[in-house]
Amino acid sequence: MTSSSTYRNPVLNADWSDPDVVRVGDDFYLTASSFGRAPGLPLLHSRNLVDWTLLGHALDRLEPAETFAAPRHDCGVWAPSLRHHDDRFWIFWGDPDQGIFQVNAPDVQGPWTRPHLVKEGKGLIDPCPLWDAETGEAYLVHAWARSRSGIKNRLTGHRMRPDGTGLLDDGKVIVDADRLPGWFTLEGPKLYRHDGWFWILAPAGSVETGWQGAFRSRDFFGPYEERVVLEQKDTDVNGPHQGGWVRTAAGEDWFLHFQQRGAYGRVVHLQPMRWDPDGWPVLGDDGAPVTEHRRPALPPSAAAPATDDDFPGGRFGPQWSWTANPQGGWTVPHTGDGLRLACVRSADAHDPRRLPNVLTQRLPGTPCAVEVELRLDSAEPGARAGLVVLGDAFSWIGLQRGADGAVHLVHRFGETVAEAERDAAHARPAPEGRARLRIETGPHARCRFHSDTGDGFRPSGQVFAATPWRWVGALLGLFAVAPTGEPAAGTADFTGFRITAL
Repeated sequence: MTSSSTYRNPVLNADWSDPDVVRVGDDFYLTASSFGRAPGLPLLHSRNLVDWTLLGHALDRLEPAETFAAPRHDCGVWAPSLRHHDDRFWIFWGDPDQGIFQVNAPDVQGPWTRPHLVKEGKGLIDPCPLWDAETGEAYLVHAWARSRSGIKNRLTGHRMRPDGTGLLDDGKVIVDADRLPGWFTLEGPKLYRHDGWFWILAPAGSVETGWQGAFRSRDFFGPYEERVVLEQKDTDVNGPHQGGWVRTAAGEDWFLHFQQRGAYGRVVHLQPMRWDPDGWPVLGDDGAPVTEHRRPALPPSAAAPATDDDFPGGRFGPQWSWTANPQGGWTVPHTGDGLRLACVRSADAHDPRRLPNVLTQRLPGTPCAVEVELRLDSAEPGARAGLVVLGDAFSWIGLQRGADGAVHLVHRFGETVAEAERDAAHARPAPEGRARLRIETGPHARCRFHSDTGDGFRPSGQVFAATPWRWVGALLGLFAVAPTGEPAAGTADFTGFRITAL
């Protein structure tokens, strides 16, 4: 158990992938990868690096809009870098299929600019800018995705226009990890200036099994010397990976990074940081991740990113994102509380992995109960709505209008390799078209489904082990859909969404 003077890792126990952090005054801000979901680029706030709240997002829609009209779960926004320069917030990220983008804003709450393409190209990922106060120059470093470029294990550096709109040269490989014995999959660089050195903090060795490296040079373009500064050692924190360094106003140094945890995605850890007599950073407990540690010398709080939602006025909170760019008509305005989703007609009604209109949030990294109440208000045979655990396999429980005109409680799933869903349990009547839905998640993201159609909760089907996508943890989602046809197919109302620790 932690005391009021200590914290335990992870400090963000859900899929806040590829985190980066910046301090502005007494406030800390964090962003993370959002891949193909919209809105994207989440913005979190903290006063103490341990307790975080979710403010909103910097990216309303992915561009080009037509490219992300359908789900692209592992594409889109990869590994952003967050900086504050010239009284503006800046976020740079790599889209592996398009190139390096940036958005900026005078305030973290916006308004944020539309995405600007800084450098076009395939496989350009993990960019990080630096405005160097010592030289007045601006720089950018990025990594490479072999799947798009045929290149990996290298970091490329550029001079950048001071206004962040473009690069001033063709770039130079400043770290070639193929020349470093034992190093592979070098990626995720974060660029800093400290003590007269250019510093690149970058992970290698892959997300499941790798380590965190540090590189330094007197000149931005190198040569760089390297050192491993954080690795698993005898802890249970596999592959401590990719994150950002931040210094408090009082001069304490800290490092936030992720750990890959299967279906839970990439959870965020906070490590103490100091500098050794030779000027190298030392992370954690002499290079091993800490489980529990003294809190930063900053004011404590009890904050956490929101999960529950009553959908006041029919609106959903910032914890939710669609699985693709939203289109008009997916939500139906109304004057009361509760989320009213249109039963969107789709040829992919049988497979929620292919639906753009699934409203999702992250699966918590600890056992919990997820509950929501659903009313299906559609006379269309085949119209359905439900609560889903969504990864490259899925399982959902909800309501469907049958060919007999009645509403049934249904529970379905799809395996990773399956083209369509199958029944996970026998359908049963749902009087008045209503049900309370419940998913209990246990260790290793094993999910038990339950429903209450008026006579108390009953278990449904077999245990379902949630699965991630390739880079994204499993998601919780709400959806409403109907088979193809005309005209509108009615709506579904979701009320009282709750996540409770078990």
